[in-house]
Amino acid sequence: MKEDALYFNPFSITSYIGPEYFCDRINETNELADALRNRRNVTLISPRRVGKTGLIQHLFRSLESKQVHCIYVDLFSTSNLQEFTKVFAEAVLSARITPYSERVWQEITHFFASLRPVITPDPVSGMPQCSIDIQPKREEWTLQQIFAYLEKSEQPCYIALDEFQVIAEYQDVKMEALLRSYIQQLTNVQFVFAGSKKHMMTEMFVSAKRPFYRSSQMMNIDVIDEQQYYQFAAKHLAANGQQIDEGTFHELYQLVDGYTWFVQALLNRLYQTKNPQIDFNTVLQTLNRILQEEVSSYQMYCRLITDRQLRVIRAIAKEGTVKEPGSNAFLQKYQLGAYSTVRGAILAMVEKELLYQKEDGSYVVYDKFFGHWLKR
Repeated sequence: MKEDALYFNPFSITSYIGPEYFCDRINETNELADALRNRRNVTLISPRRVGKTGLIQHLFRSLESKQVHCIYVDLFSTSNLQEFTKVFAEAVLSARITPYSERVWQEITHFFASLRPVITPDPVSGMPQCSIDIQPKREEWTLQQIFAYLEKSEQPCYIALDEFQVIAEYQDVKMEALLRSYIQQLTNVQFVFAGSKKHMMTEMFVSAKRPFYRSSQMMNIDVIDEQQYYQFAAKHLAANGQQIDEGTFHELYQLVDGYTWFVQALLNRLYQTKNPQIDFNTVLQTLNRILQEEVSSYQMYCRLITDRQLRVIRAIAKEGTVKEPGSNAFLQKYQLGAYSTVRGAILAMVEKELLYQKEDGSYVVYDKFFGHWLKR
C-alpha cells in the first residue's frame, strides 16, 4: 500500500506537472519569453496534441518568481461574449488570489463590487478560485473593468488566450474588433494568442481586413526533436528500472508522427508495465490495448460522418500521408469516385479536425490512434 501511495508516472497525458517532466522546447520557451519581455504579443500556432498548451504552462511556471503575473485562459468552451467575459474575468481574478493575499482579496472585492465576486476553494487543488456574476447587457462594461484592473497592476501581466480562433465564430458580437479596441490601449499587458486551427489563426493575424492584422509575432511549433525525446524517455524509464533502445523508440515515435500527446500516452503505459526491456513488440501490444479501449469512441466518430467521408478518411489512414488526393492512382486504388466529391469530403473533415493538412499540403488523420484503428 505504501508503494502505491508513492507511485508516480512521469509521462503525464493530462496536465503540465513540472519542468523535470517537460521534454525539451528550450528554444521555443526562450523565443516566447523574449517576445513577451520585449513587449511583443505572440500568435502561437500548432496542431492539437503537439504541445502548445504545455509550452505555455512551462513558460509561465518558469516566470513565477520573476515578478510577472501569468494568466492562462482556455476559450475552447466559449461561444459568445458573455461566456468569454466570464471565463476571462474569472481566470484573471483567480490568478491574482493566493491563500495569503488578504490585501489582494480586499482590492478585488472593492474594485469589482458590482460583479459580486465569490471565492471558493478549487475541489482538486484546494487553491482559492473566483467566480463572478455578470449582469445581462453589461459584458462589455465588465471587460473594460477587467482590462483596467490589469493595466493598474504593479507588475507586468502575461495572458495566454488558448484556442483563440473560437472568437471568430461568435455570432452575437464582432469579438475580434472589440478585443482589439481594448488590447491596443494596454501598456502593461502582453498576450499569447494560441490556436490549433492554422488557417483560421493565420487569417486572423495576416489578413489586412481583420482587426488583429500584423499585431503580433507569428510563432509555429512542431513536434519535439526525436533525439531529445529519446533521451528524455530513456532517462525516466531507467529510473523505473526499464530500458528502451534508440531503434525501438524510433519506431514508437514514427508510429504517431512524433505528436507529443500520443508519444506520452504510449510511454505512460509502457512505464506502467515495469518491463525491464521494452522492445517494439511491447510497444505494439500497448498500442493494441489502447485501440481496444477506444473502440466505442472510434465507432462514434464513424457514425458522425457520411459514408463517403468514412471511405476517404480510411483510405488516407491506410496510406499514412496523402499529398495528392486528386491523383488517379489514389482515387482508383480506393474506388473513391470523382475528385470533386472527395475534395468536399476532405474539406469537411479538416473543418471537423478529423483530418489535418500539413505544411507541404499533404493530408493525415488528426488523431494518430484513430488512424491506426481505421487501418484495421
